[in-house]
Amino acid sequence: MKLQQVLSYVRKAVDDYQMIEENDHIAIGISGGKDSLTLLYALHGLRRFYPKHFQIHAVTVDLGFQNLNLDKITTLCKSLEVPYTIVSTDIAKIIFEDRKESNPCSLCAKMRKGALNDAMKQIGCNKVAYAHHKDDVVETMLMSLIFEGRFHTFSPVTYLDRTGITVIRPMLYMKEADVVGFINKQNIPVVKSPCPADGHTKREYVKKLLKQLNQENPGVKERMFTAIQTGNMKGWPVL
Repeated sequence: MKLQQVLSYVRKAVDDYQMIEENDHIAIGISGGKDSLTLLYALHGLRRFYPKHFQIHAVTVDLGFQNLNLDKITTLCKSLEVPYTIVSTDIAKIIFEDRKESNPCSLCAKMRKGALNDAMKQIGCNKVAYAHHKDDVVETMLMSLIFEGRFHTFSPVTYLDRTGITVIRPMLYMKEADVVGFINKQNIPVVKSPCPADGHTKREYVKKLLKQLNQENPGVKERMFTAIQTGNMKGWPVL
């Protein structure tokens, strides 16, 4: 997939859900994975022609794993002339050594978001962009149905009252396959997650389940996404 196609998907999502306003200062959460790096390229490209002016600042919350090397991300941000901040934490030690969490993902996500929000305030950002794509939207909805018994997923735009920060998700019209195609075509340096829980989560279970459902019922993921868009779900205004 070419950058122009990525920009087309992102521009449509940004316009449909009014994600960006004049003079926004947007932090981009960079994990080093394929999704966040695609988002970095997308918002960097969108800045060049979008009618509303905005700034971007890449931020990585370093969880403290010893084998995480962010040199390639630092070099990439320099080449794009995007400011880059690395936030050092002991989150990995707290979760895996001190607390020995059997289900670490929820606590890790809360601590990571807290560190990211603190960094954003220091930088002066009023919004943060997360790299959730269409597959993530549907997977989260299915996880909520299976494990919580409710029809729910994250919304395109979320205002966080306690922090005054707005979360936006500009990649929600992109499929994971689109992201993989873009990363491969552009030869972008992806940093593999050093987390020992990676690939062994409830989300991974649901991802495999959804893949099977889509193979047996072609188009089911698209229909689920349409149901989310049109189902009067909180945070999802009907377009």
